Amino acid sequence: MEKTMELEDGSVPNPERPKFALPVDSENKATVFKVYSAAAPHMRAFHLSWIQFFACFVSTFAAPPLLPIIRDNLNLTTTDIGNAGIASVSGAVFARLAMGAACDLVGPRLASASLTLLTAPAVYFTAIISNPISYLLVRFFTGFSLATFVSTQFWMSSMFSTKVVGTANGLAGGWGNLGGGATQLIMPLVFAVIRDIGATRFTAWRIAFFIPALFQTLSAIAIMLFGQDLPDGNFRKLQKTGDKAKDKFSNVLYHGVTNYRGWILALSYGYCFGVELTIDNIIAEYFYDRFDLKLHTAGLIAASFGLANLFSRPAGGFLSDMMSKRFGMRGRLWSLWLVQTLGGIFCVILGKVGSLGVSVAVMLIFSVFVQAACGLTFGVVPFVSRRSLGLVSGMTGGGGNVGAVLTQLIFFRGTKYSKEQGITYMGLMMIICTIPICFIYFPQWGGMFCGPSKNATEEDYYLSEWSAKDKEKGFHEGSVKFAGNSRSERSKKSVSVPNPIEENKPTHV
Repeated sequence: MEKTMELEDGSVPNPERPKFALPVDSENKATVFKVYSAAAPHMRAFHLSWIQFFACFVSTFAAPPLLPIIRDNLNLTTTDIGNAGIASVSGAVFARLAMGAACDLVGPRLASASLTLLTAPAVYFTAIISNPISYLLVRFFTGFSLATFVSTQFWMSSMFSTKVVGTANGLAGGWGNLGGGATQLIMPLVFAVIRDIGATRFTAWRIAFFIPALFQTLSAIAIMLFGQDLPDGNFRKLQKTGDKAKDKFSNVLYHGVTNYRGWILALSYGYCFGVELTIDNIIAEYFYDRFDLKLHTAGLIAASFGLANLFSRPAGGFLSDMMSKRFGMRGRLWSLWLVQTLGGIFCVILGKVGSLGVSVAVMLIFSVFVQAACGLTFGVVPFVSRRSLGLVSGMTGGGGNVGAVLTQLIFFRGTKYSKEQGITYMGLMMIICTIPICFIYFPQWGGMFCGPSKNATEEDYYLSEWSAKDKEKGFHEGSVKFAGNSRSERSKKSVSVPNPIEENKPTHV
């Protein structure tokens, strides 16, 4: 391959890269976030990713708002419903881990579109199920599609710089999660329209599932046609030209699973996003049964919980970036711990109140905190590992599903606990599982209670993932650029960490 001249920051320009509409840093990641723009590749990736994740959320939680009809048609017991709810989120546990590794190896575009297309048939097949076992199976396989959350967060972390990555991740994840609330409105409405046209109740709910199935299929096709893995191009093309190293799965796996910070974030995420998934599964039925509401009314109340993602999770990502500007990484960690703990407190209160009006009000406050905590979590995740970003994202995302599975298995399966008791205990678990955030420590930035180690640098941290042999081949160059760009995570009060090289200034191409 012909040698090209290096830029001032040490990076090698790619003559085939697109002209960027947004200002970028040395990795060609956008340094600003313009939500109303659809400019390729940065903002286009944002809109494609959240729409696809939204479609997968609609499909996964299309059944709960229609449960009163589905349970009558299929003769579902409380245990059947609980098992199906667990199944809907358990499949994505391993799917998210696999998705993280796939993003590291083949890129988010191919990984996410493939999974979405593979799980779409399960949504179509929901129309022909006839017993509790088939209901459980379609919910289980449909739930695999929630692993597209990992590709969404990986994609945003690959497209946006450290200064706005929390906002980008928060908006993409939050607007995707809106599907959990939107489906509470969409499915009863679609069911009602089909029934009013002339179908019977037990036929109308089956036909209704073709809507989310088609939406999911089209979103995957759009990703393949219009998406791009990285600012400079797709993984396969960049690997062929030598502009991106082709990593080994064993190395990606090792550097992901041996970083304890990823495990702590997976635990805490299990009791913010895991709680959100649990609420999506139970909240409509909870209000329907406890307050003797109509199906449509219960659906509206349940929808308000998920629809809070329109602003709450993005607000968490924005808060993470804002705290970082003033307090660095320590600000991100403190805000995550505080917001998630408050979410746990309001969850406990939700299980204790007994009037409809107060329950709805507390649920709305609780939804803001628990969803903001999700956004705050992925304001920290991109900094845990540069080499194994996808795997750490998958570990954290998978932790969310593990939390949902355990919570529903312990508190919402069978009749051992009432739903009010289950919600209260779930809130206590949130508070307890947030405590380990206090133990996350970055040598170059510090932790919640300790400042950075003397003379520790970002280069020391991120280059430790590469061997001397890897460095000889130049595989570490991306980590060098990321280390330089991540110096924004230093606290403004910190003066103990040296600057090994001049910080790269963003460029506008």
